[in-house]
Amino acid sequence: MAPVITLTTDFGIRDAYVASMKGVILGINPRAIIVDISHAIEPQNIMQAAFILSTAYQYFPKGTIHLAVVDPGVGSRRKAIVLRTDSAFFVAPDNGILSYIVDRFGRLPGKPARHLVSAAEPRKLPPGLEAVNITNEQYWHQPVSTIFHGRDIFAHIAAHLPLGVPMNKFGSALGQVHVFPVPRPYKNARGELVGLVLHIDGFGNLITNIRSSNLPSEKATIAIGKHQIRGISRFYARSRGLAAVTGSSGYLEISLKDGSAEAFLAAKVGLEVRIAG
Repeated sequence: MAPVITLTTDFGIRDAYVASMKGVILGINPRAIIVDISHAIEPQNIMQAAFILSTAYQYFPKGTIHLAVVDPGVGSRRKAIVLRTDSAFFVAPDNGILSYIVDRFGRLPGKPARHLVSAAEPRKLPPGLEAVNITNEQYWHQPVSTIFHGRDIFAHIAAHLPLGVPMNKFGSALGQVHVFPVPRPYKNARGELVGLVLHIDGFGNLITNIRSSNLPSEKATIAIGKHQIRGISRFYARSRGLAAVTGSSGYLEISLKDGSAEAFLAAKVGLEVRIAG
C-alpha cells in the first residue's frame, strides 16, 4: 500500500505554503498519498490544532504519518520531533500540538474545565511511545529557511519515514515531550458537571470537553450562557432551537437547528457549560 501522509497546519490555502510542502514530499516519495486534515487552524493556535488532529488521526490506516505544523516558535530553540505510537507516526514541533496523542497513552495531569492552559511543559513519555529530536541535517533541505521549517525540515522527515529510514537516523531519542494540561470536566459544589467549549466547528456547533461517558443521563439539563437545554438529542434534525447532541467525535456539542450556535450565543472557546442530571 502506498504510504499515507496527513497535513495539519495554520497556513490556509490562499498562499503556496501547503503546496510547497506537498511538492517536497512528492519529490522524495512520489508514491505518497497526501491527505489534508485541516489548513484552517487559527494562526498560532496550537490547542486548536491539537484537538483537530486528535479527532481525525485514529481513522487512518496503520502506519500513517501525521505531519502537523502550527509553529509560533519556528526559528527558536524549540525541538522538532518524531513521535511513534503503536499505529502511527507524528512529525511536529515540540510545542504541545501532540498533547491529546500523548494523553491517550498515559493520562496527563489535567486541569479542571475552568482552566484552559495553553502553556506546554515537559512530560515523561508514557509506555508505548517513542520520540526523537530531529537534528540530523542530512535529512533537511539546504539551506534551511529560518521561518519555514514545515517545508525544509518537517516535510522532508515525513517523506523519508515510509521509505524505511529508522527513526534514530533523524536524531537522538527523547524521554519527554512538551504537552499542555488537557482540560477536563469537574463537579462543582452543587453537584453539576462543569465543562467548557473546546472548539467551534465550521457550522457554528460548540464542541465541549464533556464526553458522552461523562453525561449523567439523556434527560440531563444543560446550561450555557443564559440558556437551558433539556435532554440530549440523538441527532441534529431531531432538535428545535438550541440542542445538546453527542457529536461524531464523542464529545457533547451545542447546536442550533438551521443556524449557528456560535452566532446565537456569541460564544467563544472557553465558554462554561454546566450539566445537572
